[in-house]
Amino acid sequence: MNFVAENIAEIEEKIQRAVEKSGRKREDVLLIAVSKTKPVDLIQKAVDCGLTSLGENKVQEVMEKYDHMEGVHWHLIGHLQTNKVKYIIDKVDMIHSVESLKLAQEINKRAAAQNKVMDVLVEVNVADEESKFGVKPEDVEDFIRQIAELAHIRVRGLMTVAPFVENPEENREVFCQMQQILIDIKGKNIDNIDMDVLSMGMTGDYEVAIEEGATMVRVGTGIFGQRDYGIK
Repeated sequence: MNFVAENIAEIEEKIQRAVEKSGRKREDVLLIAVSKTKPVDLIQKAVDCGLTSLGENKVQEVMEKYDHMEGVHWHLIGHLQTNKVKYIIDKVDMIHSVESLKLAQEINKRAAAQNKVMDVLVEVNVADEESKFGVKPEDVEDFIRQIAELAHIRVRGLMTVAPFVENPEENREVFCQMQQILIDIKGKNIDNIDMDVLSMGMTGDYEVAIEEGATMVRVGTGIFGQRDYGIK
């Protein structure tokens, strides 16, 4: 068995334990394989193990890999510039990082031209880190009400990039707060808003994220090993 398959098997065991701890089922959580900087042949090993949801941070990498991968679902999980939306609007299933009205409007415009409705998540800077993108927690509802009026995007929920910490328990409060924001907004019954997706948790803390309600976790290093940023 190759190391990617071994890593996925270990991650699957941990996800199973975490969903049981939170009183849910395995199918309640989608494992997204974050394939940034990784070559197609390595990514294919994960796909062969059944991981058909792939996450990329950069538009360029989606474009480079798109034609080489069949039967997969692409998620754009990194910061998205408005001038790059046109390149991926027909390639990705979901955009996780909507955090400005300008970006939402551009996605809406490009999706309309493709006669499609794009699923999006609102990125929340729940830990208020200056280095991170995202809407402030107290502004999330107003922001969602604004973009809910756009006919060619569908807000499916929230996403956050939690702080990098040595001990994943340090992020439990962040994940707990995200879950609460999701529940609060879901209770408002805003038109065109589903709020059934909570994308949070990465290689270092996905178990805690799942315990606190994550429905999507984004794991790269845990599956593919350390990234080689020198190849880009």
